[in-house]
Parts: sequence; C-alpha cells; structure tokens
Amino acid sequence: MIISTSIWGDIEVNEKEVYRFEKGIPGFEETTEFVLLDHDEAPFYYLQSLQQKELSFVLVDPFIFYPNYEFELPDSETEELEIESNLVVRSILTLHEQVENSTINLLAPLVFNPDNRQAKQVVLHQSPYSTKHSLQPTKEDETIRSKEGE
Repeated sequence: MIISTSIWGDIEVNEKEVYRFEKGIPGFEETTEFVLLDHDEAPFYYLQSLQQKELSFVLVDPFIFYPNYEFELPDSETEELEIESNLVVRSILTLHEQVENSTINLLAPLVFNPDNRQAKQVVLHQSPYSTKHSLQPTKEDETIRSKEGE
C-alpha cells in the first residue's frame, strides 16, 4: 500500500506493518492507524499516521539509552493489547535544535503487540519517570535507575 507522508513523500509500506491504536494516542485520539518505520537510522524509528500525512513521531528504543528502564505493564493493558509473549516498547523523542537537549518520554511508553498489530501509549502511574529524560542520562536519571534496582 502507498501512504503519503510530509517527510518522505509517498512511500510503499506493507499492510502487515500497520499498527492500530484503538483509542489513538493522547492528544491525537482521532488518529488510530500508524506504521512503524525503520529507515536504517538506528536507534531512531518513525511512527507515521496513515490518516494525517503531517503527523509522525520520532521514536527510540528506551533500553538503548536507559538499559535499566523497567516498568510493569498493568494486567488491564496486557489484556487490552492481547499480549501473550511478544511486545515491543518504544518511547517518543522530543527533538530540539540542539540535539543534546532532546528528551525521551519514559513516563508514557508506546507498547506494540507485533502478533496482532495492536498498540497503545501507556501512562505509567506511580512511576519515578517523567516525560523529559535526557538522551544523555544525568545524575538524577542515574539515581532513578539505582532506586529502581533496589
């Protein structure tokens, strides 16, 4: 299938690469179908809306930047996404002109079920994480990591 994007123009994607966000992404609830693109720009990915060519998010694998990042996915979310064993976790990256000022949202990861192509942004309640963690972990981030390891 061919999709229109504002960054890459028209591109071909396999329908099997489309993920459905049943309730959309907070702030973009009306947009429910996205494709997860990997343009060999590791560790970056792009989440492109199928309904709005102007809407895309830069994502990262949070474990690359924060190897000790962990959270417990609530049972309700596991059931909603019908996760049995496979899942993929990505975080939204907020880009700034100075790349070193860019931040990762660890408080609300995107959870993907590659088996049924369902996905959801999950807000972690009672979590030490925030929406603005540096790409280069600070001492405060290290403290969060060490507290979680206790």
